Order: sequence, then structure tokens, then C-alpha cells
Amino acid sequence: MSKDKDRAIVVKRSTPKKAGHHGGAWKLAYADFMTAMMAFFLLMWLLSSASTVQLRGIADYFNQPLKITLWGGDRSAEDSSILKGGGRDISTDAQGVTRSTDGSSSRAERSASHNNEDSVKQLQGELERQEQVRLHDLQVKLMAAIEANPVLRQFKQQIRIDSTLTGLRIEIVDSQKRPMFATAKDEVEPYMRDILREIGHTLNDVPNRIIVQGHTDAVPYAGGEKGYSNWELSADRANASRRELIAGGMDEAKVMRVLGLASTQNLNKADPLDPENRRISIIVLNRKSEEALDHDDSTTTTLSDDAAGSKPLLQKLAQPATAAPKPTAPVPPAQ
Repeated sequence: MSKDKDRAIVVKRSTPKKAGHHGGAWKLAYADFMTAMMAFFLLMWLLSSASTVQLRGIADYFNQPLKITLWGGDRSAEDSSILKGGGRDISTDAQGVTRSTDGSSSRAERSASHNNEDSVKQLQGELERQEQVRLHDLQVKLMAAIEANPVLRQFKQQIRIDSTLTGLRIEIVDSQKRPMFATAKDEVEPYMRDILREIGHTLNDVPNRIIVQGHTDAVPYAGGEKGYSNWELSADRANASRRELIAGGMDEAKVMRVLGLASTQNLNKADPLDPENRRISIIVLNRKSEEALDHDDSTTTTLSDDAAGSKPLLQKLAQPATAAPKPTAPVPPAQ
């Protein structure tokens, strides 16, 4: 019994075994899957943003790349790449164009061209703003000159200055009590002469060229439009106004047009016989309108071979026209 008491008691406790490591293979597979999805997404995005010409070029590239690489051909891209693919250069829409560089020079040229276009647009905008300032200053100077001159101040109701799409328009309007010209003639009245000469002196402050237009009312001549009519009268009065502008000190090279418009552009459209329709218009052209008129002057038209194929017609046109009998001048009414 004592021996059992002296025996040592040994207690064995077993610890649970830990589960083995499963490994990270699934993580690699998942990462590969996500990478493939990302690449697919990028591919679809690039294809959706490519034009039809670029898609056709990509399809040509993958059509026979190995054959063209090994043996060459007419459709091999002449670039600096080691492997020459098929198809033409997809960086341009032009047919039959191949690339001789890696494309960096083309991007530089396009960037330089875009910058040049922006610079030209900015320069044009700045020139237009400067021109508007000059025309506005001209308007202020003319109004100030009229106010400062006691003779012109009493006629300021007949002088109208406004801005139009073609430039600054200065109109001197006739009235029943204060006609600008002698009746049915192009003789300038004294007050009209003073106005025109003052305007001519002031127009030299700007480099813009001008157009002088003559207008009449719709009162016809006794002979109608066959003889001397409102067309000739309006043109003669516009030319007389041009002479007075030059007499006032304006450079004669500033005149670009002298037009007689008769009664085609009435101020009072409701009453073509209104004396207000008789007026002289001086248009100080802006740069855009002046360039348009210069372009019209330089544009020529020629007969094509088809249009000039009829010899009898050309011979008839080449014959000098017989002089028509000069009509007798009718007695004009009051204008």
C-alpha cells in the first residue's frame, strides 16, 4: 500500500494538431484572372475609341504579319520597327501613305500646326479689337468735330453715324428744307461741302478704305429709266461727294468704291418718296469687308472649251456693236 503511494503519477495531455497550410495557388490564379480582365477591358476601350480607318489598319496588321516579316511585301510598314507589320499607316486617313519614322515627328508637326493656328486666331482677334477701337475713336472725333463747328452743329440732325457689319457708316441725309444738292443735279450745296470736307480731313486718322454711296428717292424722271435717271443721278452725286472728301484733305487712294444705288435702299421703306431717302453714305470698311472686296476684284472667270465651242456665237460677240442713237435728255422733276 505504501508502495502505491510513493509511485509518481504521470498525466499525459495531448494537444490538437494544427491544420496544414493550404498554399496560395488560388491567389495567383485570381491575380492572373484580374490581370486578364483588365487587359480585356483596355482592349475593348481602345477598340471602341478607334476610328474605322484605324480598325482596318489593325486588322491588316494581324492578317499576315509573319509572312510579311519574313518575305516583305508592298503592304509592309516602312517604319523603324524590327518587325514590319501589314497594312498602311493608321495615323493618317490618306490612302497609300506609309510611315518612315516612329511617329514622334508627326506628333510634333501636328502640335506645331495646332499652335500656329491658335496663334493666328489670337492675332486676328487682336487685330479686330484694335480696328474696332480705331473706328470707335473715329466716330467720337467726327461727333466732336461737328459739335465744335458752329456751322456744322446746326446740321447735326442730318448726320447719322452708326456701326454695321461692314464697318462704320456715316450718312448725310437730305431734308425738304435743307437739300444737300441742287435740284435734280449733282451740284453740292455749301453746307454739304463743309460737312464732306470736315469728314474727309478726319478720315485720314484711320488706315481703312471707304465706299461712297449715293441714294435718291423714288420720284422718276419724265423719260423713265431709258435716259438720264435716278441711277445716273445717285452715281453723279456720290462722285461729287468723293471730290469734296478729297478736297478736304483725304487721301484719294482710300476710296475703294463709288456707287449709285438710286432708290433701291430707302430709309423710309413705307414712303419711297420721302426726302429722307435722298442721302450720301460713307462706309469706312473694316478689314474683313475690305479683304472680301479685294478678293472679288481679283477673282476672274474664263470660258471653258465647252462653253466657247460655238464659233458663230464667239464671232458675233467679237463684232463691234453699232452705236445706239443718243436719247434726248428729258426735263427732270424736282429731286
